[in-house]
Amino acid sequence: MFNQIPVDKRQGHAVLRLLSASWALALLLITAGAPAVAAELTFDIKIEGGRVPDTMRLIRVNEGDVVKLRWTSDQPIVLHLHGYDIEKRVAPGTITELAFTAYATGRFPIHVHAQGAGAGGQAHEDAPLAIIEVYPR
Repeated sequence: MFNQIPVDKRQGHAVLRLLSASWALALLLITAGAPAVAAELTFDIKIEGGRVPDTMRLIRVNEGDVVKLRWTSDQPIVLHLHGYDIEKRVAPGTITELAFTAYATGRFPIHVHAQGAGAGGQAHEDAPLAIIEVYPR
C-alpha cells in the first residue's frame, strides 16, 4: 500500500542531528533575548554608635532590582543615598525603610547628614556609612 523508500541510516542520523541542532539554536535565541527578572531585596541594617557592621558596609545589587533598606539606629540621624537623592530620618527604636528601584548603575554612598543641615543640606559627617553598588544586567 505504501511505497517504502529505503533510507540510508547515516543520512537519517544526519537529518536527526540537524533537527536537534536547529531546535537547540532556536531555544538559545529565545532565552538569550528574554529579560532577566529583577529581584526584590531587603537588607536589615542596624546603626550603633554611628557605624554599621562591616558585613553591611557594601551592598551589591543588580540594575532593575527593587531594594529595601530597613534601618534601625540607637540615635536620631538623617541618611542620604547619593545618586538617587533619597533622604530619610531614622528615629531611635523605630524601623525606617529606604526603598528604591536600582535604575542607575555605579557606586552610591549613603552618608549621615549632620543634624541641622535640613532637608537637601549637603553637610556630611565623616566617611560614608555604607555603599550601594549597582551592577548592569
